[in-house]
Amino acid sequence: MMASSAFGANPVPVLDVRNLSVVYGGVVALQSVNVSVLAGQMVSVIGPNGAGKTTMLAAIMGRLACHGDVEVLGRNQSQCCVEQRVHQGMSLLPEARELFASMTVEDNLLMGAYSRHAQGFRDHHGTMKEVFQRFPKMKERRTQLAGTLSGGERAMLVLGRALMAKPKVLLLDEPSLGLAPLIVREIFRIIADLKRSGVAILLVEQNARAALQISDYGYVLETGKVVLEGPSTELASDQRVTETYLGGSALKSRAGT
Repeated sequence: MMASSAFGANPVPVLDVRNLSVVYGGVVALQSVNVSVLAGQMVSVIGPNGAGKTTMLAAIMGRLACHGDVEVLGRNQSQCCVEQRVHQGMSLLPEARELFASMTVEDNLLMGAYSRHAQGFRDHHGTMKEVFQRFPKMKERRTQLAGTLSGGERAMLVLGRALMAKPKVLLLDEPSLGLAPLIVREIFRIIADLKRSGVAILLVEQNARAALQISDYGYVLETGKVVLEGPSTELASDQRVTETYLGGSALKSRAGT
């Protein structure tokens, strides 16, 4: 199924995942999952705990052994390690929000530019200015140790660090987890801005309502299989989705997101 007619008749996906399967000790965690994301598109994956959402992101990023094909801009990544996939333009924001706690905010950001620096790029100062424009609090905290930041600030720093790599496709694992509603709205606003700048975004999110509000297209993952997919507005009004994931009522509007 085509992701969205708004992206052209035959758009080429930035990220194209085909027949992705993961098996743990004989147990099938993912089975023949197909997902694609276009440039400037946000695609959400929703589903219950244990459905395989985080496993899917880890497999796409090369952190788990899997079967199937993962392509970035037409280049097959299936035989590439994590570092090589980062070089190709992939960045993953894991649910754990791991930081170098004993390093400053600025040094954590510089670590995010390591891949580009290793490839010969020397544009990290300009990229850091862009990150500080998106996250003014990070500029205020630039000399502060990352381990002393609040939960919301840590989430911003993890996202900012990923942006230092200038990703073509951004994989987000539960960016709203454990954050206050005000911080969640700010994080999602920044993610929406990134989409408008042309970054392809694959969003895994337990908050199905918020995910469908800000994404263009969505997949429903249950027990390792895609059981539904379609434009987010259609999924948000689908009876099965509303009853299972949206508390029994369809989304009324996408306005203001």
